[in-house]
Parts: sequence; C-alpha cells; structure tokens
Amino acid sequence: MRQIRIEKITFNVGTGTDQKLLVKGMKLLKNITGIEPVKNITKKRIPSFGVRPGLPIGCKVTIRGEKATELLKRLIAAKENNLKKSCFDNNGNVSFGIHEYIDVPDLEYDSDIGIMGFQIAVTLMRPGFRVKNRRRFTRKIGKKHKIIKDDAMKFFTEKLSVNIVEGDMLDQF
Repeated sequence: MRQIRIEKITFNVGTGTDQKLLVKGMKLLKNITGIEPVKNITKKRIPSFGVRPGLPIGCKVTIRGEKATELLKRLIAAKENNLKKSCFDNNGNVSFGIHEYIDVPDLEYDSDIGIMGFQIAVTLMRPGFRVKNRRRFTRKIGKKHKIIKDDAMKFFTEKLSVNIVEGDMLDQF
C-alpha cells in the first residue's frame, strides 16, 4: 500500500487570446500524445488581459496508465534527466516545462507549428487514494499515507533515474 505510482500526466499549452497559437498548440499536443486536446475556456472577464468569458486561452491533454510512464521517460530525457528541486511540491506533484518541443526524443520539427514549448504536470498517488475522491464516504488521507516532497524525489530518482539538482545548479548543464 506504500508503493508510489504515476496517476496521470497533464500537458498544457497556454496561448492567451492568440487563436493562431492555440491551433498550433493543439497540433503540438496531438503530435506528442496521439490524443486530441481539449480547449481551456475562460470563465472570468479580465479586461487588462483582453480576456472575456467563453474565450479559449489554451489546451490540455491528460494521459493515464502505462503510456504515461513511457512518455514521461522521454520528456525527462528532454530535460537531460535533471529536474530542479523546486519542481516538486509538498503534495508529491511534479511540474516542469519544456521550452522547445524538438528537444523531446523522437519528435521531428514541424514547420506548421514552429518552435513552441509546453508544461507538464505529473500527479503521483498510492493505492488507497481513491478514498478522498469517491462519491460516497469521502474521507481524508492519513498523514503517514500522504506523499511528501521527499517521497516524490525518491520515486523519480529510483524509478526514472532523474538527477535532482538545486535551482541554480541546473543552469550550469
């Protein structure tokens, strides 16, 4: 019950109000994952950003299962198997970005997309985490069963052979 596993990987491309960039971002996520992305729609009005309700401002894809693990290994290879310590949060989640998609192994440059980046969020879980998400008899996860920052870093180091570096050390690579 203490084994950590990958629950899901979420890919995100934020484009703002630029609809041409949104089309490119959707094509990029489709090329990487093979799944059609979903548009992120705004709910609030922010006049200074030019955002109004109902306007698509980005796209996302969620990957689960074995495909997620294989894809994550390729994405970490794009970061040269190095992640900053600040990429890990206190709940065991990991988030990082890739500046140029051509850094990912086995991805070719597409002239329709150009040079573009995206963000990745990895959610980790243990068996028994369903207790907090189920509809009936929802309960809290106990302190000993929660995933903390150190557990997530240990999982990435052992299972995915990732080097965890301090924030400034990554700039030297």
